[in-house]
Amino acid sequence: MGYTVVGAVKSRAFRVLWTLEELGVAYDHIDAAPRSPEALQANPTGKVPVLVVDGEAITDSVAIISFLADRHAALTFAPGTILRAHQDSLTNLILDEFDALLWTAARHSFVLPEEHRLPAIKDSLQWEFARSQSHIVSRMDAHGPFLMGATMTIADILLAHCCGWATNAKFPIIEPRLQEHMTMMRARPAFARVLTR
Repeated sequence: MGYTVVGAVKSRAFRVLWTLEELGVAYDHIDAAPRSPEALQANPTGKVPVLVVDGEAITDSVAIISFLADRHAALTFAPGTILRAHQDSLTNLILDEFDALLWTAARHSFVLPEEHRLPAIKDSLQWEFARSQSHIVSRMDAHGPFLMGATMTIADILLAHCCGWATNAKFPIIEPRLQEHMTMMRARPAFARVLTR
């Protein structure tokens, strides 16, 4: 079972690379930008990341990290359990409240053709991002250190990646609990290994 990740480190591919490093499994990496020849070969839309496994291409970062966690029975709770339902709920909350806002801001900053960008939308997105932080903090386990207590899951990787993305995009992290979580996660050796790729 060989894995190949297609996607630039400075993209959502980071989540996939980080997950693989946490799992401690071997993989190949093609550092490809969106819509590059390598990306288009792996995914007709040209979007990254793509995970190629057993001759099949899997797209979407959260689908990929969910697949990897399930396949290796790590960084996740067992499918069909209440704990997994809570994990999936947190994952979807982070996608709705953080990832979607940050991606919309990116699209209106540099992704869309200039004539279709609405730069003023970023003020509204930053306001919504600030408001959303309390929603996520209210769902974090009171004893930590991870979102669901003592067990690290892919939701922690997703949240830490989004918080780092927000910081780079100048979306302030105003909740101390989120800042602490991001700092803890980014101190992990697996995170550092991805950065040195």
